[in-house]
Amino acid sequence: MTIFEKKKLERHTFRKLRDEISLYHRENVEKNVRLYVDSFIKEYKNIGYIAIYWPLRNEVDIRSLKEKFSLALPRCKEKKLLFYQWDEKPLTKDSEGILSPNNSSPLSHLQISMMFVPCLSVDKNLIRLGYGGGYFDKLRRDNDWRNVPCIGVLTSNCVSKIPLTRAEWDIPLSGFITEKEIFV
Repeated sequence: MTIFEKKKLERHTFRKLRDEISLYHRENVEKNVRLYVDSFIKEYKNIGYIAIYWPLRNEVDIRSLKEKFSLALPRCKEKKLLFYQWDEKPLTKDSEGILSPNNSSPLSHLQISMMFVPCLSVDKNLIRLGYGGGYFDKLRRDNDWRNVPCIGVLTSNCVSKIPLTRAEWDIPLSGFITEKEIFV
């Protein structure tokens, strides 16, 4: 079985598990994300943008961070992921059909203090299973972006008890947050 076939099976398994989780559990993940950001700010004081994602398909919704923090959202352009300030302008769909800002200039790695990324699964080696587009891994191939803390967001039932299939292009996360733990 190829890496692609193994990852496809893993995606199917963890998508089913994620779809079974209750709103209550997803809301508790969001609370832990807020706790983590609050503790991060106490330690570092001046932070830049927090990069998040637009939630799809039962992903944990952390957009409420916008009430308190300056956020950035990703936009896919020409198979590349860029982050833009999430301001008051209406969002438009990017090349993947996901709502995102369409500002004129993307933010640099220097302007972003941390990234939160959605996960179908993650293992204790911090290998993330996403949808297979590779956008976050491509971005983080750049050492400057790799130095920005990148934290997975998911419910605890989707944390893999065994190592996930790892391809040579998979870049480990800095940590992950569930409703049960902040593993950062």
